[in-house]
Amino acid sequence: MKNIKLSTFWESLRSSYWFVPTLMAGGAIALAFTIVTLDQSGKSGPIQKLGWVYTGGPDGARTVLSTIAGSMITVAGTAFSIVIVALTLASSQFGPRLLRNFMQDTGNQVVLGTFIATFIYCLLVLRTVRGDDYNVFVPQISVTVGILLGIASIGVLIYFIHHASTSIQSWYVIREVNKDLDYAIDHLFPEQIGHGIPEKRRWVEEIPVNFDEEASPILAINSGYLLAIDEEQLLKIAKSKDLLLRLNYRPGHFIVHRHEIVRVWHGERVNEKLTHQINDAFILGSERTEQQDVEFSIQQLVEIALRAISPAINDPFTAIRCIDRLSAGLNRLAQKEFPSPYRYDEDNNLRVIANPVTFVGLIDEAFNQIRQYGSSDVAVTMRLLEAIAIIATQTRNKKDRTALLRHAEMIKRGSQEAVSEECDRQDIEERYLAAVKVLRR
Repeated sequence: MKNIKLSTFWESLRSSYWFVPTLMAGGAIALAFTIVTLDQSGKSGPIQKLGWVYTGGPDGARTVLSTIAGSMITVAGTAFSIVIVALTLASSQFGPRLLRNFMQDTGNQVVLGTFIATFIYCLLVLRTVRGDDYNVFVPQISVTVGILLGIASIGVLIYFIHHASTSIQSWYVIREVNKDLDYAIDHLFPEQIGHGIPEKRRWVEEIPVNFDEEASPILAINSGYLLAIDEEQLLKIAKSKDLLLRLNYRPGHFIVHRHEIVRVWHGERVNEKLTHQINDAFILGSERTEQQDVEFSIQQLVEIALRAISPAINDPFTAIRCIDRLSAGLNRLAQKEFPSPYRYDEDNNLRVIANPVTFVGLIDEAFNQIRQYGSSDVAVTMRLLEAIAIIATQTRNKKDRTALLRHAEMIKRGSQEAVSEECDRQDIEERYLAAVKVLRR
């Protein structure tokens, strides 16, 4: 459970805008004290002989450090303003749920951290410069490092201008969301179909026939989005107390306080301690993440597509890009082995019945809303049918192919009602027949 909680905590740190700048500010403080100490020790002679070390007096050192520090805090304020503008544009065009992707952009965090770190470093070195008649001290190595940090900050500023202008473009946003989707697929579905090691399993019929009557509910102690479930902890609890747990939620679902999250058999063993132990295995948060929730990234791509085909934006090309990314993700998922909902302990006893994600459910998440809102857009409709044909080439499960066929039929019916031009309907019909031909092989 520590690993799950640690992973969730790390995700929250990555999503924050203060973590990396704070680390870099701390590094600047340590660097300032270290270099100043080196200057004070008098052991910097070999370094000073290199010829590029600052050799001016205290007044010059103060001017240089003051100029760099003042410039950095001004640039940091400007950079922060640009980030706010970028976030505002992204929120209006791509949806507020995508702000998390911008907040955890490491490039923006490093840029802000560089400016703040340079400012703090110069400020700390500035306080050590002394120019009295009887007490003169110029930390030459420290001033030189400050100049180098100022030069590096100029390079970082150039990078930031390019990165900020790129990060609000639709192709970049879609690509980053697709990376999250690929990560979630590889992390949650590591096994390929036909390549996994078969495990010994007992028959599902061994679930007690009186499970619903004799099982007792475990109620949620808190409310929030379910970020992750520590299945190892649940198995450990179920085995130690000889229980069978049926989970009502999976990561991505919203849990309401005092609502049933688990049913426990044998129900008479439920007590306050067990309730807290099971609740502790359900990690909640205020926002969804892709940590154990592959549907989250799919829904982000769907949201971008829906906003793109809305009358306010009317950008079907962005929607088509989203469909292409969705088809690539579903194509990979079609080749993956989906986990069974039944979890067994080391002694091959059924202990947990999970609420798993299914390929059919992911197809519905990917296509339903785009089909509904884009039925009048011929280009979007045709690309949906082409995507189904592509996914069908890798889909072997009969149930999954039936779900794809059902979507193809719904897309065709919706276009017949929404598209008035006969030639457009014929083009859609051709894509539909091509998809059906692949699905019925």
